[in-house]
Amino acid sequence: MDPRSIGAMSRRTFLIGASTVTLVASLRARADASEIRLAAAPAKASLLGSNRPQTGVWAYNGEIPGPALRLRQGEPARIVVENRLAEETTVHWHGVRVPNAMDGVPGLTQPPIKPGESFAYEFTPPDAGTFWYHSHADSLVQLGRGLSGAIIVKEREPVAVDRDLLWLVSDWRLTEDGEIAAGFGGMMDAGMSGRVGNVVTVNGAVAMEAPVRAGERIRLRLVNAALARIMALRFDGHSPVVVSLDGQPCEPHAPEGGRVLLGPAMRADLVLDMHGDPGRRYDVIDDFYDGLSYRLARFAYGEKPSSRDHASDAPLVLPRNPLPEPDLATAERHDLALQGGMMGGGALAGMGGMKGGMNGMMGGMMGGMGMMGGARNAAVWAINGQSMTGDGAAEMKPSLTFGRGRSVVLTLRNQTAWWHPMHLHGHSFRVLTRNGAATPHRQWRDTVLMAPKDVVEIAFVADNPGDWMLHCHVMDHQMTGLMTVLRVS
Repeated sequence: MDPRSIGAMSRRTFLIGASTVTLVASLRARADASEIRLAAAPAKASLLGSNRPQTGVWAYNGEIPGPALRLRQGEPARIVVENRLAEETTVHWHGVRVPNAMDGVPGLTQPPIKPGESFAYEFTPPDAGTFWYHSHADSLVQLGRGLSGAIIVKEREPVAVDRDLLWLVSDWRLTEDGEIAAGFGGMMDAGMSGRVGNVVTVNGAVAMEAPVRAGERIRLRLVNAALARIMALRFDGHSPVVVSLDGQPCEPHAPEGGRVLLGPAMRADLVLDMHGDPGRRYDVIDDFYDGLSYRLARFAYGEKPSSRDHASDAPLVLPRNPLPEPDLATAERHDLALQGGMMGGGALAGMGGMKGGMNGMMGGMMGGMGMMGGARNAAVWAINGQSMTGDGAAEMKPSLTFGRGRSVVLTLRNQTAWWHPMHLHGHSFRVLTRNGAATPHRQWRDTVLMAPKDVVEIAFVADNPGDWMLHCHVMDHQMTGLMTVLRVS
């Protein structure tokens, strides 16, 4: 089986609807010089278009996606999160190098926010770039119901573009009547590709059209906020240049094979010179999954060209962020093997782990949950034979401990038949090699996408003290064991 195959899913059920979203409840984030307020609560959204039934979602300030938070590099931020849900929640500031107590992992870094209560997150973002925020409690369900939004940390000096656009891409599994489908934590999702949906939205809109003008230069910030969907984006008629990955500037370059590859939780900043013909439309196509390509969005050119606000030869290099460079000569080195899943043939051990390849996997998954039950809290995946399930807990013990300021090289070995976007909290890392070949373009990331059987080397300086999660951001995989904790003491 091709790991990119979603299974017996028709083209009709893969994508539903083709019009923009209309939100009935739209409460703007109230912000002043010192404080932003976010309320997590049930809401309604027209995910299938204005002429179709609305969908019951969970949203920040009633918006899908949540309000884009615009912060400034090196300036303190205070974000008060109020929980109006009927269950506990937290918020994780994905990719922002926050203090450990602000990381939003329930039990591990903070007590969860109980219904009716609030929590104030306070941190100073050290890096400029594109980040995002999302729930980290009951995260498969809460993120799958809509609790996410973008963070833009502005550079101290403006970047030479005419416009700055943000596209946050979400993925939904909806029924024909527009409701979010039941079955979170299903066995097949957990052991295979995760919960890939049948509706994809950009900023809450299906098949969105972005108005542009010929001659302008655009910075496009892409955020993949899906539970499991991997995307490979083609920009018909255009030549995007990648200038930043996961919020960290890289050497400007054309995407490999002409497609921008984004796993769940990953971001890419592109610069596009809009040289299309006035009045024409150009598609942005996602064709990662074999035989299931679709139009994600479309650039719609106006009839009049733009008058440029910058020189056409303005440099594309973004200013670097203050990341410490790891010393590879003295770094301590560790291997982490990703194991488990259906068809993986890997053994699981510890915390309810299973042994014996696929037969053992199926038996272990069936045991204790019934033939039709879900896989939530079952150990389906492991790292070095140990499974940590759920969202986070106080009793999670670190698998590795590093002295503060130590340079570290981790070799990640994907011994499974499935793709995994591996995310490290609290740090950004250099991607050194993939399958023995040096990684080009000086890539710093917080999430690295690993194909089946990939071996990837990453390096970082362990300079942020605390207990930090390292986990797969396919949320079904995280919840069922593909997670560990690294301690910086």
